[in-house]
Amino acid sequence: MPARFRRERILIVGCGDVGKRAAHQLPSRLRVLALTSSPERKAELRAAGITPLVGNLDAPASLQRLAGLATRVLHLAPPPSEQGRNWSHDPRTTALARVLRLRSQAKALVYGSTSGVYGDCKGLKVNETTSVQPHTPRAVRRVDAERAIRFAGRSGLRSSILRIPGIYAPDRVGGTPKERLLKRTPVLRAADDVYTNHIHADDLARACVAALWRGKAQRVYNVNDNTTLKMGDYFDMAADLMGLPRPPRVSRSSATESLPLMLLSFMSESRRLDNTRMQRELRVRLAYPTVREGLRPQAQLL
Repeated sequence: MPARFRRERILIVGCGDVGKRAAHQLPSRLRVLALTSSPERKAELRAAGITPLVGNLDAPASLQRLAGLATRVLHLAPPPSEQGRNWSHDPRTTALARVLRLRSQAKALVYGSTSGVYGDCKGLKVNETTSVQPHTPRAVRRVDAERAIRFAGRSGLRSSILRIPGIYAPDRVGGTPKERLLKRTPVLRAADDVYTNHIHADDLARACVAALWRGKAQRVYNVNDNTTLKMGDYFDMAADLMGLPRPPRVSRSSATESLPLMLLSFMSESRRLDNTRMQRELRVRLAYPTVREGLRPQAQLL
């Protein structure tokens, strides 16, 4: 075989901020490719050392060139946001999994899901054996995507699923609470507050890369840091670090009347993710073990 086909070829599907961070952490000896539906992104990806492949997850015929191309695949693309007749289905992941099973040389498939599949756990600690109970349409679609990933793993492709909470980073667009703090968006009072979970974008990228090589077949991993904070306490801490006023606290009934539905959905689920499996099996060492370490660089810029 030509030399370019003898070395490992990593395909990133959904190569946004986290995908590019993951590509940066991969050894230079590997060939990194990325699927993009936007031809105008080709120059940007090439500048990052990534070979662009134009294709669209919403047009399965455009994915045929991926068959047999990659040796490892990192799938970070979200399901469609539309809520039509098939609101509970993720056709994008189904189409990708179908192509990867054709003449596949892939050894591993890693899918970036969401911790939202657990639903509201009333503040209890959650590990990967906890049953999923999605409460929102977007979480239902993620559960459907996870099924497609597991099905792909039955054909000999080692598939792993990463359940990811809120992603943050000072150098990520919208990656800190600063904008929300400046808007004085309320948070829940202590009696109504919920636990939230976080992961720095660089640590998430590190976990993605680790899973490509160390993830076990049909295995789920919670990918989160060691922070145990309720949402309001998180915003209070961020405000203190950034030298900004703490956000106002409101009751749940007041929040229901004044806050957007998307924000309310995050305020309606409370869980504490257990990341033991990630640290033991993927051997990920967090550069930012808590949000305090991760937000501190942002505070130093203010």
